[in-house]
Amino acid sequence: QVQLLESGGGLVQAGGSLRLSCAASGESINNYAMGWFRLAPGKEREFVSTISRSAGITKYAGSVEGRFTISRDNAKNTVYLQMNSLKPEDTAIYLCASSAHVVSVTKEGYDYWGRGTQVTVSS
Repeated sequence: QVQLLESGGGLVQAGGSLRLSCAASGESINNYAMGWFRLAPGKEREFVSTISRSAGITKYAGSVEGRFTISRDNAKNTVYLQMNSLKPEDTAIYLCASSAHVVSVTKEGYDYWGRGTQVTVSS
């Protein structure tokens, strides 16, 4: 079983950047595709981005395409989400998750979840 711990969230002004990290323990992330989701107040958990085991495949939600970049360092057992040109509507709790699929854009495709890190973007 893999445990996931997100970090790097915070308060940033619109147009700013943040880099989220998701550190895994208990098992190597080499075995998993990894994804980022976000949860905003009053909204459903929303897919943000995913990356395959070898990083050969990446996918993004349309709302973050061109602004966010997902990456992984399997040697460090860590996944990253670089977020640029942040907007107030990006405000949410960002959660990291692992998937046994090649990649998945739905929350049902993920087995293990972190608790999340809060990102707040002020206007």
